[in-house]
Amino acid sequence: MQYAKKNNIGTFIVNNLVLLALVVLVIVTSIVEPKFLSSANLTNVMRQLWPLPFVALGMSFVIIGGFIDLSVVGIISLSAVISIYMIDVVGQVGAILCGVLAGGLMGWINGLVLTACGAMIQAEVLFITYGMSSVYMAIGLLLTNSETLRIARCVRPYTIFTALGSGTVGPIPIILIVFIVILLAAYFFHTKTIWGRTISLMGGNKEAAFLSGFNMKSTMRLAYTISGLMSGMAAISFVARNTVATATCGEGYETYAILCVVIGGTSLSGGKGNVIRTMLGVVLITLLGNCMNMLGLSTYMQTVMRGLVLVVAIWLDNRKGQ
Repeated sequence: MQYAKKNNIGTFIVNNLVLLALVVLVIVTSIVEPKFLSSANLTNVMRQLWPLPFVALGMSFVIIGGFIDLSVVGIISLSAVISIYMIDVVGQVGAILCGVLAGGLMGWINGLVLTACGAMIQAEVLFITYGMSSVYMAIGLLLTNSETLRIARCVRPYTIFTALGSGTVGPIPIILIVFIVILLAAYFFHTKTIWGRTISLMGGNKEAAFLSGFNMKSTMRLAYTISGLMSGMAAISFVARNTVATATCGEGYETYAILCVVIGGTSLSGGKGNVIRTMLGVVLITLLGNCMNMLGLSTYMQTVMRGLVLVVAIWLDNRKGQ
């Protein structure tokens, strides 16, 4: 009985390391720096979140499917450029739709290229999506002539972008409300629909999924299309928050997104994962960055810390599989 109790406690700790890490992080930082729990700092943390949650949400589906997506860098960059460029062409609502749909289209193209190349393992898709990211950024450079686009230079109104970037409903940011709606829809899709379950099945055992009659190519394209759509939403939130766009503004987000997904408990080998837990990973990484800023750690040390967190997360992921 005692052994079973200890085993249950150990299993709970292993399965909820992100939650426990969040609790420890909040307690330790609030003791060392009392201003950490102030309303001003917590509001600042909420503003620092974006656009990472959208990117991580899309990346979750790709990694659960047993793949990886480095093209989010180029998709975010090009979608952000398109969204600002299209404001004066089709208005702000049309510009937002263009940015998101452009992201979805690029994600679908990724899936099409990958299936055409027969890439069905992470090593193959890693290099191909990296190449596609370079293509998308190059197109962005051509469209902008390597210049920075500023939303303030638009002739037509861009109030929706302003609302998404800084607007609130009471104390709650509007962008957070939008994201929660999308997150709940993504959770329902993943857990309650045949398409979402097929993505998990594909990641868990591609051969079994194929023998069960599922179309692996269309499922792969679906996973990358979702990632592209979420990268498009990330681009909109980036523009709303920063009011600018460049052909390289998405750089770095692929690393953070993968880090959040892995820390959230999604297995890099695919098949296991939960979009809600990915968001715990996002919160942990954002709080970690905020804590290190408040403690005065240098940028280099912060990079070292994030790298160590990723290594430990992958090590734990491998330990679970043993």
